[in-house]
Amino acid sequence: MLHQLIGHNPDLKRLVDEGYELKIKGGYLLISHIPYLNTDKEVKYGTLVSDLILSGNKTVKPDNHIVYFAGEHPCNKDGQVISSIQHATLLQTLYAGVTVNHSFSNKPPNGYIDYYHKMSRYADIISAPAKSLYEAVTEKTFNVIPAEEDTCVFNYVDTNSSRSNLHQINARIAGQKVAIIGLGGTGAYILDAVAKTPVEEIHLFDGDVFQTHNAFRSPGAASIARLNEQPLKVDYYADIYGNMHRQIITHPYYVNEANISELNGMGFIFVAVDQNDVRIMLADYLRVHQQSFIDVGLGVEFSGDALIGQLRVTSSTKSKHDHLVKRLPAGAQVDNAYGSNIQIVELNTLNAVLAVIKWKKLCGFYRDSEKEFHSVYSINMAELFNEDRDFAA
Repeated sequence: MLHQLIGHNPDLKRLVDEGYELKIKGGYLLISHIPYLNTDKEVKYGTLVSDLILSGNKTVKPDNHIVYFAGEHPCNKDGQVISSIQHATLLQTLYAGVTVNHSFSNKPPNGYIDYYHKMSRYADIISAPAKSLYEAVTEKTFNVIPAEEDTCVFNYVDTNSSRSNLHQINARIAGQKVAIIGLGGTGAYILDAVAKTPVEEIHLFDGDVFQTHNAFRSPGAASIARLNEQPLKVDYYADIYGNMHRQIITHPYYVNEANISELNGMGFIFVAVDQNDVRIMLADYLRVHQQSFIDVGLGVEFSGDALIGQLRVTSSTKSKHDHLVKRLPAGAQVDNAYGSNIQIVELNTLNAVLAVIKWKKLCGFYRDSEKEFHSVYSINMAELFNEDRDFAA
C-alpha cells in the first residue's frame, strides 16, 4: 500500500527521496527515527504520526495541523521542553502497533500545503536541538523501506477511522467472518454497512437473480445494461462492494438443510429471509450450534389509504436465545404488503441499520445500556419497543 501511494503522490515521494523513514498503518502516516533531546540532554529517537487524508490514492491538503509523537517530550539544548509546539500529553493507541505519548501543534498562517510540508516542518523543529549538539545525528537515514505484508481487508486506506481515532474500537469487529443470508432489500443494506467494517470475510448467501424491482429497494442505482444481464444477487453485490472490501465470498444458492453446515465457521450471521419455514430452520440450527445471529423482519399493510407496519430485529447469542420461540414468526406467511413482495426502500434501510447497530453493540463497539434482544419499531407510532433484556450478558 505504501509503495503504491508513494508512486502516486509527489509529497510522499519527496519525503522518501530525502531519506525519511515512512510507514503507513491504518489511516496514519508515520515517520520514525526522529532525533530529539530529552530533559537530560540525551539524544533519543521518536516517531511522528499524522492522520492521512486521501481521495482515492491521492493525498489532499492536510485538514489539520496537529501531529502525534511517540517518545518523550522533545527539549531544547537547555533541557527545557520545546514549548512552541506543546499541545497535549496523553498515552494513546491510535492503531495496532501505533501508540503515541504526545500531540503537537504548530500552524503556519495558511496551513500546510501537503504532507511533505507538514511532516518535514515538525521533524525540523523537533530534531534541530539534537543536531546542533551532535553533528552526526540525522532524521534522514535513507534506510530501505521494506514491503510489509498487506493484511488490510480494504482495497484502500480507511482514512475515515483515522480521522476519528476509531481504529482501536474497530478492532472489536475485525477478524470476524460474517454471513448474510438473503440479499433482498434489507439484506443488501446490511451488506452496505458491514462492507465498511474491517471484518475478515463477508459471505453472501442467495440463489435469486437481481431484477428491476430489486433496484428500487437496494443501495445504489443499477444500470439498464446490468439489469439486462440478469446477474445473480450475490454476483451483483460482490462486484459493487468488492471495490472496497477484499474478502466478499459468494454462495449462489439458498441455504437449506443440505448445505446449512456451511454456516459452522461463521462468527456472526444476519438472517434476512421472507420465508418463515426457512427462518425457523436457520434459527433452530444456529441455536443448537451456539452461533450468534440477528433475524430481521418487516411487515406493512394498508390502513385506509396509507401504510402502517412494524420493523423487527431479534438477536440471539450463545447465552441468550430462550426468547426466540415467542419472537420469530412461524407458520404460514402473513398476508401483508411484505408477504406480497412489496417492500419500501426506507423501511428496508432502517431495518438493516437497526440490525447492524445491535450487532455492533454485541461486539462492544457501541455501549449497550438496554441489552435488548428483541426490538420492534412501529412506523405509524414512531416508537421503538425494546424487550427480552439480558442484563447478565
